[in-house]
Amino acid sequence: MNYALLILGMALITWLIRAAVFVIGERLVFPPLVRTALGFVPVTVLTAIIVPMAVSPHGGDAELTWRNPQLVGALAAVVVSALTRRPLLTIAVGLAVFFIWQGVVLR
Repeated sequence: MNYALLILGMALITWLIRAAVFVIGERLVFPPLVRTALGFVPVTVLTAIIVPMAVSPHGGDAELTWRNPQLVGALAAVVVSALTRRPLLTIAVGLAVFFIWQGVVLR
């Protein structure tokens, strides 16, 4: 299949879905259960992106060892997030632990 046609088709479908929300958005009312479920979408998408990169940074099998700086940094970020609930501090500590672990501990 022609890749340009495939990309244009995906773009059209994406645009139609987003345009439909704007066109019928005022008239569309979600039940409370659906609204609650939609509130969890950003967290689940972010988790689905981050966890595979932290657990298997080289794309192979899971690397659940102390020699995996991505995993150590992610675990540090989870702890800071659970204790403080401050996103910028969580990101800063996670990155700092990752770079320190990679640069000092693994050398």
